[in-house]
Amino acid sequence: MTDQLAQTIARIQPLDRAAMSAAEARQLQLTKPPRALGRLEALSIQLAGITARPRPRLSHKLVAVMAADHGVVAEGVSAFPAEVTPGMVMNFVAGGAAINVLSRQIGARVLVTDVGVNADLSAAAGVRQRKVRRGTANMALGPAMSRDEALQAIGVGIDLVDDELRNGLDIVATGDMGIGNTTASSAVIAALTGLPVARVTGRGTGITAEALTGKVAVIEKALALNEPDPSDPVDVLAKVGGLEIAALTGVVLGAAANRVPVVMDGFISAAAVLCAVRLCHEAVDYILPSHVSIEIGHQAVLDELGLIPLFDLEMRLGEGTGAALGIGIIEAAARILDEMATFESAGVAGDPNEADSDLRR
Repeated sequence: MTDQLAQTIARIQPLDRAAMSAAEARQLQLTKPPRALGRLEALSIQLAGITARPRPRLSHKLVAVMAADHGVVAEGVSAFPAEVTPGMVMNFVAGGAAINVLSRQIGARVLVTDVGVNADLSAAAGVRQRKVRRGTANMALGPAMSRDEALQAIGVGIDLVDDELRNGLDIVATGDMGIGNTTASSAVIAALTGLPVARVTGRGTGITAEALTGKVAVIEKALALNEPDPSDPVDVLAKVGGLEIAALTGVVLGAAANRVPVVMDGFISAAAVLCAVRLCHEAVDYILPSHVSIEIGHQAVLDELGLIPLFDLEMRLGEGTGAALGIGIIEAAARILDEMATFESAGVAGDPNEADSDLRR
């Protein structure tokens, strides 16, 4: 573990109970029956605990998209070739991808980081240049990367949060791009949970049933060959993970260390979140899961961490698209807490707790 990683983990604190109590007390005074807005109220109270602010405001929103390639694509695990990864990165910076559309809707910035794309993107304007290596090695033949490279990629994510805090950062969504990354994510999740590979492996980019059988076999081979240590998330990332998964792990830990809420996207983000929580259990309270992917392993991670998603739209795109939609709901929760009038300020007669009792009669 690097000094940076150890120091980041050491800074992750429990939720601020005083701020949560103040937020809950305010919720009980707003012009509505208590708990009438259900999970929106619980979300606002959790936000207060994360940010240590009784009335959190989410003005500065960021979607952090980590991009990298995977050597395991050589095994035929994806319906698309690796060349799609750099092409989609350029689409992101041009503003033409789904994540760009949804981010514009919620007023969020999209920041794309090249942490391991197997192409020279050094001249690409708008891409954050942090390449650790040009894609991982084929994990079916040996470790995906070295331990030092995995730690370096985690550091890329931690650095991103530190850098963005200087610009203003109130909430961060996790996003990804990398052909082959559902294979790496399934391998990471299987290694950390002990679940059968078939239980956490889906069709990714839309492969056939026959190809899915082959994908499962490739992951099983990689796990048997590399023997990742389930008690050591960095070892798992190095042997069967991906550079973007490691970088997102750093984003999660860096955000938690700075009391910034993290909106988890889909399956790839779930693998990163699982790694982060295994490195520091306190980080789980800083995670706001947006949706549940149709990739079957996503629900397994949600169950493992005790997280309940906000919605299920049968999505599986990645990029941070589900998380961007989630930010809209989460910001609504914060605005309700901050902007609604109280019974006293609105001059409305009646005790809200009594009103709630009346409604239940």
